[in-house]
Amino acid sequence: MARRLLTLAAALLLAPLAPAQNVTNADIAKPLQNEWLTYNGDYTARRYSALTAVNRQTVKHLSLAWMAKMTPGDQLAPLTGYSKVRPTLITGGEGAGGLGAGGIKGTILQHDGILYVTQPDNTYAVDARSGEVLWHYYWKTRGGTHIGNRGVALYKDYLFFETPDDYLVSLEVKTGKERWHKKIADVEGGYFSTPAPIVIKNHVVVGTGNDLDAPSFLKSFDPETGDLQWTWYVTPQNPGDPGLDSWKNLDAARHGGGGTWVTGAYDPETNYYIMSTGNPTPSWTNGNRGDGDNLYTCSLVALDVDTGKLKWYMSTSPHDTHDYDSAQTPVLVDGLFKGRQRKMVVTAARNGYFFVVDRVTGEHLLTTKYGETTNWSNKLTPRGGPYPDPEKDASIGGSLISPASGGTVNWQPPAFSPQTGLLYQYENNGFSDAFLTDPDPRGAMGLGGKEELSIGTYSNYISAIDYKTGRARWRHSLYGQGTGGGGLLTTAGGLLFSGDGSGNLVAFDVATGNPLWHAHIGNISNAPQTFLLDGHQYVIAASGDTVYAFQLL
Repeated sequence: MARRLLTLAAALLLAPLAPAQNVTNADIAKPLQNEWLTYNGDYTARRYSALTAVNRQTVKHLSLAWMAKMTPGDQLAPLTGYSKVRPTLITGGEGAGGLGAGGIKGTILQHDGILYVTQPDNTYAVDARSGEVLWHYYWKTRGGTHIGNRGVALYKDYLFFETPDDYLVSLEVKTGKERWHKKIADVEGGYFSTPAPIVIKNHVVVGTGNDLDAPSFLKSFDPETGDLQWTWYVTPQNPGDPGLDSWKNLDAARHGGGGTWVTGAYDPETNYYIMSTGNPTPSWTNGNRGDGDNLYTCSLVALDVDTGKLKWYMSTSPHDTHDYDSAQTPVLVDGLFKGRQRKMVVTAARNGYFFVVDRVTGEHLLTTKYGETTNWSNKLTPRGGPYPDPEKDASIGGSLISPASGGTVNWQPPAFSPQTGLLYQYENNGFSDAFLTDPDPRGAMGLGGKEELSIGTYSNYISAIDYKTGRARWRHSLYGQGTGGGGLLTTAGGLLFSGDGSGNLVAFDVATGNPLWHAHIGNISNAPQTFLLDGHQYVIAASGDTVYAFQLL
């Protein structure tokens, strides 16, 4: 018995724990370099790392350091060889679970030698030196659409993540023990929550969405208590609300959609949280919602982060009739524009158009077509938004549209390099035939009332867009249909990392698009990242349920 107790005590001493963290607001606000502390790396959302050890000359020496497969649910993870003790498994949630995890699509945060990895309903603390899982938190779900999870937020000694059944969960980073969970939305109403939260000052800002005819919103919670601080509805909810005149009536606006699917950027100078919103509902017909812009769906919006009040907007796909969510990550850029120094926000949207907006005032500066085959619009509104051509709306006989409803890009985050002044984004030039299957608007709820037949693709690229002109400085062809991966990364070493659509993680020359290095690890399911640890620069990316870490030989 005494020997057993000694063995148990030794095992407990060997049990892996993440070190205590103390991530401050000042840490999160720093430009991206040694660590990766928030979804986009820093508040600018550029995904531009100042690290230079891996560069044009040295990247050829990048080699696999480790790989680690994440085991979801309440299964015990296999022993890795680095430890004789299995990682701690913590369970929570309000359901029975059992819906599965899916791949790793989110950003992996890194701090103090620990990675924080997510799949739907699952969060892992992973040793960044070895890939060994230290602890694993499993949320037993009540349901919801398990399409993906974009990652966690890290603040003080806490982690925050969203669940498909619409809860915000906070964990202790050292142990994975749950601190609290709070409801974001009702899963019974068809909501499902995929974004990574973002911590700004004393706010944890979260989004959610719904493919039915329901209102979408953004919420802010107190990081200490989980108390709700404010809610901003994307569409008007009350008589007299701004934007109501862009809808047929109040009832249409109250059921108007506008999902808050993707984490945005933050400008400390103005205190604006800048993000993009999703499509209106019904998505393909306008009988219920009228002929207006259907604000503030498919828009760039700037909110005061302390109050949730709208400060300005730019409708990037006014009166959307093709399910072109504008839910792409906006990027903050400072630089010359037409001879004047500007503070800007830029975005290459799902609808095949590129936009530049003054992020202080909301003034529209530039709109260009960046999809080679984009054909659904033939005019711009006075504020620079492309307006749909009625001839390209879904019709009983079919209408050939480009891009297809999946867009020139979907959720995948772009990257920007201040070295080149270029925004790097996927460009999928797909076609589809859109058929109206129910001309009665009452039968066209949510995404319904149409059928979409894929016709094929013209060409797919990584596009390097000059923000000053809105034109691609270069394009690099991708393999197969769709995007090359789950997002992009640029570095001060002159590199751009992405998947290539054919199972390779590739390092490109950021100035020319020429490939310099690749590793065949499978289709890249998240945006690559980089960090510095023990004097070594790592590059990591996920393929499905497996994380791959590379470092210089």
